[in-house]
Amino acid sequence: MIKLSIITVTYNAQDTLPRTVKSVLTQNYDNIEHIIVDGASTDGTMKIAEKYRKNSEDLTGIRRIVIVSEPDKGLYDAMNKGLAMATGDYLVFLNAGDFYPDASTVSTIMACATAGITRDGRLPAVIYGDTDIVDDNGVFVRRRRLTPPERLTWRSFRHGMLVCHQSFYARTDIARGIAYDMKYRYSADVDWCIRVMKEAERQHLPLVNTHATLTNYTLEGQTTMHHGDSLKERYRIMETHYGRITTFFMHCWFAIRAVF
Repeated sequence: MIKLSIITVTYNAQDTLPRTVKSVLTQNYDNIEHIIVDGASTDGTMKIAEKYRKNSEDLTGIRRIVIVSEPDKGLYDAMNKGLAMATGDYLVFLNAGDFYPDASTVSTIMACATAGITRDGRLPAVIYGDTDIVDDNGVFVRRRRLTPPERLTWRSFRHGMLVCHQSFYARTDIARGIAYDMKYRYSADVDWCIRVMKEAERQHLPLVNTHATLTNYTLEGQTTMHHGDSLKERYRIMETHYGRITTFFMHCWFAIRAVF
């Protein structure tokens, strides 16, 4: 059975973490490990995490909860710690407050991974899908504006981040070798996804579309709070991967698209 590592980075997340851990606990797929990387929270986050770990011990099947709480150098430093700790075949980052649409979501993802195994027996590099936006109460707001293409490649992100980070399941052996670049404060996830997909192409590995909604994403966080700085970083990232001319003309198109 394919193993999944779910990584949740927290800091003072006592109000949002319960929704996420409950979502993971209720998945009907058993071979899951949940890694909680906490930045030395000063609220009740760790109490919630420890209660979650204790409750998970009563579940049947294979389920492993790993918790670490210590100061870090920011979000992407914590995410790099999670990368190093993951032991699953695939990994995904699920924010505190984000949750799965239903109890069978992980089963759907892992079934797609199995169906996408190559003729020479290799697992796909990435499994991906769609994302819904929810409010602080977990109520549906809208479908994410950018939606996944039928066939995803690293070039697809010229059109924007078409797959939400939380709906992007990467093979752990590939992902662990590609650290989040700490020079980016708000958009290192965009750069990371592109580099993972570049490596997939280099290894001639498929990216598999689940044609399903994989995440209910709570609209908040650093990227939302620092939207302008995030956009500037994304521009720099696109220049790095796609060149200045392509990036310039794509952003002209983004501006037109936003108006109409």
